[in-house]
Amino acid sequence: MYAVAEAATTAYFGTKVYARGIVEFSNVCTKDCFYCGIRKHTKVHRYTMTKEEILACAEFAYSQGMGTLMLQSGELPSPERINFMLDVVRAIRRRTMDLACESPPFPSAGPNQRDFPSQRGLAVALSLGELPSSVYQAFLEAGASRYLLRIETSNPTLYTRLHPASHSFQARRKCLEELQRIGFQVGTGVMVGVPFQTVEDQANDLLFFKELDPDMIGLGPYIVQSQTPLGKLWLEEHGEESAAKQEANRVALLERTTRMYALARIMLGNVNIAATTALEALDPEGRELALRRGANVVMPIITPQRLRGQYEIYENKSGIDQDALDSTACLERRVRMAGKELLLDGGWHDPPHFVRPSVE
Repeated sequence: MYAVAEAATTAYFGTKVYARGIVEFSNVCTKDCFYCGIRKHTKVHRYTMTKEEILACAEFAYSQGMGTLMLQSGELPSPERINFMLDVVRAIRRRTMDLACESPPFPSAGPNQRDFPSQRGLAVALSLGELPSSVYQAFLEAGASRYLLRIETSNPTLYTRLHPASHSFQARRKCLEELQRIGFQVGTGVMVGVPFQTVEDQANDLLFFKELDPDMIGLGPYIVQSQTPLGKLWLEEHGEESAAKQEANRVALLERTTRMYALARIMLGNVNIAATTALEALDPEGRELALRRGANVVMPIITPQRLRGQYEIYENKSGIDQDALDSTACLERRVRMAGKELLLDGGWHDPPHFVRPSVE
């Protein structure tokens, strides 16, 4: 299975691995998901980066040749936040397009930069949660081109066990469908190994991906956050287990998660699949393993170091004590260890799956 997944990845992407810089610009959230470390009712210092701080991260990502900037935050659908983000998206596009015009192209600039002049500067990806269709449309018109909205589980019954009654599985799925209709390059994903999840649920997650037909998949293991309702429940059941049992569970969860990577690649073919940072909470080489089992994207965190510890959606998150340059350099070395090449040429690198809308 892993060999077939690697062969499929190589057929579509060769040994190239795409990089998308993540900026966790705010941990303010109105949601109360039972598993999340920045849920509304968790005690954590709340922050929101300024526009200039976000732009500084964008300039860093561009200077490193990442090509795409992912802006991620807790969910806050207020008019003030939406207007702020519209301004930020426009500013990132303007500033990085100006940088592209002022400086020569990257030495290894890919063909898509020549074929699509609009793909100059950074592509802007957003992960801001559930919003009205009109807001998604406004973000697209402002210059964002990608949107990540994880479904977390395709089982509506399990979804209700992981979220308060005010959270709706159907509403979240409708948002994914609206994002596709509007024209975004859409990503989604699930947690693997979350309490109450069955193997049948995981199989149905894969079938859900096949039905939805997204352009990008993000798969991450469930990592305990002890201050959350779900984390406390998990600790009641597993907290007294021996070190040997805990180690066996860790190894089993890593295997369970990377099997999902392999099966997603085999079933979906030419989509982008991200090796998520959470894998490193299970194994220091977890992301390298995922890159050998179907993944072709890494997402280095370039949030300012002073804020990283405040965006701990799960415990033992890696890279909290690194700055953006260290994170990027470390990731480049580790991609090489996986026998791959991190592509830092400034290209947007859409997956072959995504068909760019025609422009009249």
